[in-house]
Amino acid sequence: MGRWAIAVHGGAGIDPNLPVERQEQAKQLLTRCLNLGIAALRSNVSAIDVVELVVRELETDPLFNSGRGSALTENGTVEMEASIMDGTKRRCGAVSGITTVKNPISLARLVMDKSPHSYLAFSGAEEFARKQGVETVDNDYFVTEDNVGMLKLAKEANSILFDYRVPLIGCAGAAVNDSPLQMNGLPISIYAPETVGCVVVDREGRCAAGTSTGGLMNKMMGRIGDSPLIGAGTYASELCGVSCTGEGEAIIRSTLARDVSAVMEYKGVGLQEAVDYVIKHRLDEGFAGLIAVSNKGEVVCGFNSNGMFRGCATEDGFIEVAMWE
Repeated sequence: MGRWAIAVHGGAGIDPNLPVERQEQAKQLLTRCLNLGIAALRSNVSAIDVVELVVRELETDPLFNSGRGSALTENGTVEMEASIMDGTKRRCGAVSGITTVKNPISLARLVMDKSPHSYLAFSGAEEFARKQGVETVDNDYFVTEDNVGMLKLAKEANSILFDYRVPLIGCAGAAVNDSPLQMNGLPISIYAPETVGCVVVDREGRCAAGTSTGGLMNKMMGRIGDSPLIGAGTYASELCGVSCTGEGEAIIRSTLARDVSAVMEYKGVGLQEAVDYVIKHRLDEGFAGLIAVSNKGEVVCGFNSNGMFRGCATEDGFIEVAMWE
C-alpha cells in the first residue's frame, strides 16, 4: 500500500489588489473541496472517483470559473469545457462547447467510460449527455450577475478579460494596446484565470487528473482552450497526474501537463524537479501554473504567475491552502 495525496486549484494569476473578502472565500472553498477529497481517500475511494467528486464540487460553487459562474462568451452565453484522465491505463474523456450540462467533468467521465471516443464537443456532446441522462439546466443557470457586469467591461475595453471578478479601475477607458501582457502576440488586459482542477494519487498508487473551466470572458464563440485538451491542460500516467491553469494558448503550445510526465519518464527525475523544469523552460513568455501528484504520494504545485489558488494534502498529515508564493 502506498500513500495518497491530493491537490486542487482555482486558477493561476491573482490580482495583488484582490479584496481580502474574496481571498477568504477562495480559501474556504479550496479547504472544503480538499477536505471532501481527503475524506474520500481515507475511505479508499479510487483516485479517478475522487477527482470527479472534487471537481463537481468546484463546478457547483459560482466562485471560480467553471460550471455555475463560468465566464461568458462575446454573446453573453456560457460554453464550458472539461477533461478527466485515469493514469492507470491512460484512459481519458473530454468535452467542449457545453451549454446545459450542470457538471461538465461528469460528462467528460462518461465520454471516457461510456463512449468509444475520447473527446466530444458542442451539439454532439450535448446529444450524448441527453442519451446518458445526465442532469441538465438552462444556460441562464450558469450566468451570474458579476459575470454580466464584467462582460460589459470587457466589451467596453474591446478585450478579453482573464480576471473577470476584480474591478478593473481605469481598464474600460484604457487603450488595450498599452497592456504589456499578450496572448498569441495580441494584447490583453489583465492576467488571472480561475480554471479549476484536481489531481489525486490513491493508496494503490493510481494517479488521476481533471480540469474544468468556462474559458475566457468575452471569448469568441467556439473558442477551445487547454483545459479539455489531453496532454495540455490535463494528463495522467502511471507516474503522475497533472492539471494546468493559466494562459491556455501557452499551455497548448507547450503540452505542459504531458511534459511533466515525459520529463519524469525520459530524464528519470522526481516530480518536483520535473515540475520546476517545465515551468521554467516550456512556457516561453506565457504565464501558467499546475498541480501534480506522483505515484509515490508526492504533491507539487508550480507556477510562474504572481500567485495561484491552490490546496494540497498528503496521507502523512501535511495540508496547505495558499494563494501566493
